[in-house]
Amino acid sequence: MLNILVTGSNGQVGSEIRELSKDYSYTFFFTDRTNIDITSKDDIKSFCEKNSINVIINCAAYTAVDRAETDIENADLVNRKAVKKLAIISEELDIKLIHISTDYVFDGKSFKPYYEEYQTNPQGIYGKSKLDGENEMININPKNSIIIRTSWVYSYYGNNFVKTMLRLGKEKESLGVIFDQVGTPTYAKDLAKTILDIIPKIQNSKLSIYNYSNEGAISWYDFAKEIMKMAKLNCKINPIETFQYPTPAKRPHFSLLNKAKIKKEFNIEIPYWKDGLDDCLKRLGERK
Repeated sequence: MLNILVTGSNGQVGSEIRELSKDYSYTFFFTDRTNIDITSKDDIKSFCEKNSINVIINCAAYTAVDRAETDIENADLVNRKAVKKLAIISEELDIKLIHISTDYVFDGKSFKPYYEEYQTNPQGIYGKSKLDGENEMININPKNSIIIRTSWVYSYYGNNFVKTMLRLGKEKESLGVIFDQVGTPTYAKDLAKTILDIIPKIQNSKLSIYNYSNEGAISWYDFAKEIMKMAKLNCKINPIETFQYPTPAKRPHFSLLNKAKIKKEFNIEIPYWKDGLDDCLKRLGERK
């Protein structure tokens, strides 16, 4: 029996893990900032020792990409310093640490899907802070570190692109959505299931970085079009270029992730992006 600590359990991936947890024979401890301070080594160590934790799934993250450009200290606190503390304790107590990272560690200038070993080059504070967190894990605890990079996360829970499109699709007759940024949505439920499924297989593994998103390749425009189609909303989606929707943080123009490694090593199948969207909209009561 494994005892699993899930940090940031009120976020999208953490919430999906909580919902799926009943299907797994692990003992789960779901925490957030109210009952464990992941910026405190003593707090983490005490909790892990008291509950005999074997695996930490770190879902806690500072994900406000634009705000991070000016809120540098807090982005660094959650995405690097807290990860460093988790890495120190996981090394001291011989605990597996699974950490969720991002496609923003890459610069988005490639024209081929990024594989794990590709040169990182974050273009903003958010991506830099996430890469810094990865490097802390690698330097402190290579024996027990598993890093999963993902992209365009949405779910039944929290605020995300799908929910925003549903809301605006009911309020407006038309919307402009960016068509020159290409990637793949990740349904948090699919990512959560994959994490829980691979846990027994990582017990003897050393440092590994994996990519995970749903299958397929689309733009935000294509994604929005399909949301409206599935939900049967009459809002017209118009394609616009990135420069027409300026944001404080620079977004990757191309962030497709090569997922061959995680599929081969763990013998998993990854759902197509439309299948994930279909399931999410049904759960939200929006699939028409």
